[in-house]
Amino acid sequence: MTTNAGAARQPTYLELIRRGAALHGERVAITCGVQNLTFDQVDALSSQLAHALMARGVRQGERVALLLNNGIYSVPTDFACVKAGLNRVPLNARLSLDEHARMLQETGCTTLVFGADLQERAAALAARLGGLQCLGLDAQVQGGADLVALAAQQSAKTPDIAVHPDDIVLTLFTSGTTGTLKAAQHTQASYAGVCRNVLLNLMPVGPDDAMLHAASLIHASGVFVLPFWLRGARTVIMPAFEPGAYLRLLAQERITTINMVPTMLQMLLSHPDFAGTDVSALKAVIYGASPMPRAVIERAMAAWGQHRFWQYFGQTEVPLCLAVLRPEHHVGELLDACGQPAIDVELRIVGDDGRDLPQGEIGEVLVRAPSAVSGYLNAPALTAETFDAEGWVHTRDMGLLDARGFLHLRDRKSDMIITGGYNVYPQEVENALMAHPAVRECAVVGTPHDKWVEMVTAVVALQPGAQVDEAALIAHVAGQLAGYKKPGRVVFVPEIPKTAVGKLSRRAVREQLQS
Repeated sequence: MTTNAGAARQPTYLELIRRGAALHGERVAITCGVQNLTFDQVDALSSQLAHALMARGVRQGERVALLLNNGIYSVPTDFACVKAGLNRVPLNARLSLDEHARMLQETGCTTLVFGADLQERAAALAARLGGLQCLGLDAQVQGGADLVALAAQQSAKTPDIAVHPDDIVLTLFTSGTTGTLKAAQHTQASYAGVCRNVLLNLMPVGPDDAMLHAASLIHASGVFVLPFWLRGARTVIMPAFEPGAYLRLLAQERITTINMVPTMLQMLLSHPDFAGTDVSALKAVIYGASPMPRAVIERAMAAWGQHRFWQYFGQTEVPLCLAVLRPEHHVGELLDACGQPAIDVELRIVGDDGRDLPQGEIGEVLVRAPSAVSGYLNAPALTAETFDAEGWVHTRDMGLLDARGFLHLRDRKSDMIITGGYNVYPQEVENALMAHPAVRECAVVGTPHDKWVEMVTAVVALQPGAQVDEAALIAHVAGQLAGYKKPGRVVFVPEIPKTAVGKLSRRAVREQLQS
């Protein structure tokens, strides 16, 4: 894929980190529980961590895996990787040992940085993979070291390295691992482009703002850190989402911005403390990781006011906003739209022949933006299929543009399931199910769910004479994959619907389940 025109002339990710530190020194940058770090402290700690990584033999350009839950070290560790010129590979802590091991092998990571609460998993990975260097944050496993202790002996000055706009800084798995490796690669330029995209298209950020993060910082929630850092605003971190604690922090920390997935918002609405929570400081409720049920958004707006709600449509390959539904557009039928194209994004609707379609006609959504990744790791065919020579990203989402320029999605060209804000690829679950000796064939789809928006649903045809129940198959998948990927429901059928050429038809399966 060719680099986006003009990207090389823009500030890099590293430059934006340096600017934020220089501008806002003594202000509080990070709050996590009772701990606070100023901009100066984050800058110094991240530089020390960068030097410590380099002292342990990690060279510029190498991939380093990060196994961290949300915590006080989340931002300094990310910044340390940028300052050392490393390519960080975040691992979702909810994945299984097998998944983590495979991700480390496929990305060629020989160094793992882990949080103290994940020490047991780090030790298991070290035992599984010979030669893996495990560096803990206030923790240590046999044969490894405590990176924080090492950092305390290092210089607080930013390492003197040269970076280039097309240097890879982040390799992000879009959802665990699939049959085809799908790890999107961000560059110094593209990640800086994400920062500009957020500041251009969502709420303005100022030094008195504070954003509360309870969703994992390795995905969409984390892209807000750099814009807030650049503007001198505060990042408030929760280890995990718990509705009561979340509502208390909204009031106590005078939170101005939150990023929600539908499941989180539903849980807040149902909590007994919801109505009494002081949200007078709250300016923006941002959502977009998965479709928001109409009943949920209407109830939330009735409680907190339409003026606070912002929806974005985006993808891991082109974060964060491809289209934005602003607060004033949260009315009537527009609640079913994704919004209008973002300022810094080009967006087209094309037919199967690649030609632009007229207004109102459904086709594939193509986008081009400075925030687009450079492609997928070790997957040239998939990269060529997704990113064309002119820089257009083929989203595999089907949609249309109406007369006012609002984007409406109609279906996914891909069959990805979004459950509770997490992406699940059907093929991954199907592969796990097919490993059971009783399963002859299967298809996995998403079906509507009141709480999770979509539920992973498996339709299974058994081998002749075989017997197995729903609970056994769910447990079989749970033993191989993360808990959120296991089917919530298994439907047994004699045959799986197929297309004219004999392929499993997930569309027909969905229609069959609906009827």
